[in-house]
Formats: sequence, C-alpha cells, structure tokens
Amino acid sequence: MIINIEDFKKVEIRIGKILTAEPVEGSEKLVKLSVDFVEESPRQVISGIAKYFPDPQQLIGKKCAFVTNLEQKEIMGLVSQAMIVAASSESTISLYEVSDSISQGT
Repeated sequence: MIINIEDFKKVEIRIGKILTAEPVEGSEKLVKLSVDFVEESPRQVISGIAKYFPDPQQLIGKKCAFVTNLEQKEIMGLVSQAMIVAASSESTISLYEVSDSISQGT
C-alpha cells in the first residue's frame, strides 16, 4: 500500500526510555514494557519481541523509537499504548535505538 505525505505526517514517532521489561504470563512471544515519554506517567507497551530477548531485563534503560499515536489495543488482557519500531528477520531483531544524548519524548 502506498501512502502520501499527508498520511505519513499523521504518524507520531517519539523516543521513549524503557523503565521496566517483563515477560507476559502465559505468552512465549510477548514482553510488557513500561516506557517514559516525559508525560504525566509512563506508558505500557506490549510487544512481540520475547523470542529475541529471553532476558527482557536487558531492555531496561534503552532509548528507542515508538509510534505513539496508534489506537490503544488490548493484548492478552493488557492494554498497549504504543508500538516499538524495529526490524526483524527469522533469527534476529534490531530495535531503532538512539544515543543517550537524545532526550526521551523527542
């Protein structure tokens, strides 16, 4: 599907700092993240990246890009309030990370 520039302008991508990361009970694919976007409170993000991060604790402290204006979605009874930006193949994943000099919320 081809989109025009006006459609693309609707997508809000912001940098968030991952504060906590834990497996979602009952799922082999999902990780529950708490992400700071410099808002009133952190957002909960449910992401299907567990196979790439057997120890989700290694995600804590990473600053990554997230799409933050998606409609909230309930996944396994948990509300996801954003989507992490990543590229993946069968065997690996690359999160879109930024350096510490970029502030979360940007």
